[in-house]
Amino acid sequence: MKVLVPVKRVVDYEAKIKLRSDGSGVDTDGIKWIVNPFDEIAVEEAVRMKEAGTASEVVVVSVGPEDTVTQLRYAMAMGADSAILVQTDDPVDSDLAARVLTAIWKKGDYQLIIMGKQAIDSDASQTPQLIAEFLSLPHASFASAIKTDSDFIEVTREIDGGLETVRISKPCIISTDLRLNEPRYAPLPGIMKAKKKPLDTIPISELGVENSVRVVVKSMSLPAKRQAGKVVSDVPELVRLLKEEAKVL
Repeated sequence: MKVLVPVKRVVDYEAKIKLRSDGSGVDTDGIKWIVNPFDEIAVEEAVRMKEAGTASEVVVVSVGPEDTVTQLRYAMAMGADSAILVQTDDPVDSDLAARVLTAIWKKGDYQLIIMGKQAIDSDASQTPQLIAEFLSLPHASFASAIKTDSDFIEVTREIDGGLETVRISKPCIISTDLRLNEPRYAPLPGIMKAKKKPLDTIPISELGVENSVRVVVKSMSLPAKRQAGKVVSDVPELVRLLKEEAKVL
């Protein structure tokens, strides 16, 4: 089973975010970039499948600017066999990412796409579902446990009040949740080996995909600072403040 693992480059969740002066987006000067944590879980699961003998090859793919190779090399250091960078400096939304990944799927003999359920920058949680629609493939979302056999994959996911288990046929698409596994740290030997693993760069124009987005971010602003709380003497005063100042009653 050949596995394709899409990974997205995102701003480090521990970084202090600053906006550009015109509010057009995040100021990325000097910012640290990482592999989207949900996608890192997907890479870990694919590598475990290979170690268990249920996957024969793990290929990671990303859509973004040239320096996204750093995150792809990290994924290969974790154990992926090769990487593909679809290079573009333009904005990428869920729809464009899904169309690009659909084109990559059609160029290779893959049996499974496993990817994070969402990216921590946009939190859209749309790309896996869109790929499944474009390819007309079975899809199981928010996986917290995965079991594979020759023809089917069993996915367990958390729902309100318990667990739900679904069984889907291959080829298919799975999106991963936090509790699926704990990703390994890339060891130093793995980092050195990753430098020699194949990494293909494909300009987005060569895929025959229209480089356009459906979602356009017009402006960004920081949330208003929280006001200091007030200590009230009794319930009537609390009710009055809720009515007159907070206007929630």
